[in-house]
Amino acid sequence: MRPMIYVLSFIAILGLGFWAYREHYQTRDALRDVSALQSEIAGLREALALQRAEWAYLNRPDRLRELSALNFDRLGLLPLEPGQFGDIAAVSYPVVHNIADQIENPVSVAGEQDAEREFP
Repeated sequence: MRPMIYVLSFIAILGLGFWAYREHYQTRDALRDVSALQSEIAGLREALALQRAEWAYLNRPDRLRELSALNFDRLGLLPLEPGQFGDIAAVSYPVVHNIADQIENPVSVAGEQDAEREFP
């Protein structure tokens, strides 16, 4: 009986060793993937920061003013003035309908209880 326990213990130890070996390499692969994703995210954040800086540079008010002055004949751009905006009273808001007013012949789903009915 004892040799059988030794053999089963040895097989269990081999199985656990094989499992630990596989888990170790799966963990290393997952860590490598995470590292690659983090470096990709860092690169994308850097590219986004660069694009935001370029956007801010290209949208400088003095640059846009010069461009509008250079292309005035072709585009016909004029500076914004408060009179160009509409009045708030001219805005049409959607009409809010009350759903209860639209229901014709409502049906009660709660049911009615008979006071005269007796329960066994």
